[in-house]
Amino acid sequence: MQPGIHPAYGPVVFRDRAANHAFLTRSTATSDKTVEWEDGATYPVVDVEISNVSHPFYTGNARVLDTAGRVERFERRYGRDARRGEAG
Repeated sequence: MQPGIHPAYGPVVFRDRAANHAFLTRSTATSDKTVEWEDGATYPVVDVEISNVSHPFYTGNARVLDTAGRVERFERRYGRDARRGEAG
């Protein structure tokens, strides 16, 4: 790598405030806030609104949308003839 053109890459703690969960990883993200980690060292901390612990996709709380009903409602509203595949 060419020196002097790349951002600093080092350990950073990402903290999900909603789920009270934090994890240590390496990143180029920076922050003025710091936190003392489990190993006793102090690392910069980046607060995030959502992570794999609180995201509905990963927790299994995702809502299932009725896409078939939405398509039928759209076709009724805008006059699409489903048999012929034509507008009108």
